[in-house]
Amino acid sequence: MGKQVKICRFLISSQEPRIGLLSSENQVFDLSGAGVKNLTSLLEAENPFGEIKKLYRKNITLFPLDKIQLLSPVERQEVWAAGVTYLRSKVARMEESNFSANAYDLVYNAKRPEIFFKSLPEKVVGPGEPVGIRSDSNWNVPEPELALVTNSKGNIVGYTIGNDMSSRHIEGENLLYLPQAKIYHRSCAIGPWMVVGPTEKAARTWTLTLQIHRGGKKIFEGQTAVNQIKRRFEEMVSYLYRCQVFPNGAVLLTGTGIVPGDDFSLQPNDRVRIEVNGIGILENNVIKV
Repeated sequence: MGKQVKICRFLISSQEPRIGLLSSENQVFDLSGAGVKNLTSLLEAENPFGEIKKLYRKNITLFPLDKIQLLSPVERQEVWAAGVTYLRSKVARMEESNFSANAYDLVYNAKRPEIFFKSLPEKVVGPGEPVGIRSDSNWNVPEPELALVTNSKGNIVGYTIGNDMSSRHIEGENLLYLPQAKIYHRSCAIGPWMVVGPTEKAARTWTLTLQIHRGGKKIFEGQTAVNQIKRRFEEMVSYLYRCQVFPNGAVLLTGTGIVPGDDFSLQPNDRVRIEVNGIGILENNVIKV
């Protein structure tokens, strides 16, 4: 086992969700069989990576990856998001906004980051499940993001991939409409793995790649570097936890640096593919909600 591990939640047949550890041979060790009842308690350990290493040495059942159903690694954690953390995001938000362009410029340079609520855990979409575009919006886009997983103490214990589905039409109309642009049915996808072990320095060497496919053809591709995130990870998390309590920890999306052009909008049956080279690939089809 190296300096990082990939853990997941998964289903076998109709059983209860189980906790797994990805092996180097694309098989999943069933940590639930070693006594891990849920992901949240594992992440609350003093040293989650050390606890996982101990479990790895036990005689644990292996399942082939193609025989299980992966679930989102979000269990009981609320999902929040930090906005305007990339220069590209600031520019795009200012271009789309009719009345509030200055606000995005100010928050990009302000000491306090933009932090907003994104999703309850039970509403998070997992890998392979459909994400939604609003039926009352004519301009909808995915926002590929690195997601920080924190425990109840506010410590960053892992990383995963997030898709902050957004209505640029509604947000651009009026900044006060942000919750409607961001929070709706199937607007948040997270997965497929949670990577435990890397430092922020290591995570900042990763790249994010977004591909959108329509009718079997790739119609958009963009890439950005995690290191383009302006704010330090611990800084964003510290603001999330100010005057807040998260008994089960929280997941914090860190903003997007990939924004399709103003002439692009998602359509039903599109396929969104987000890859972070240090984590994996999150793929979801698109439906109208």
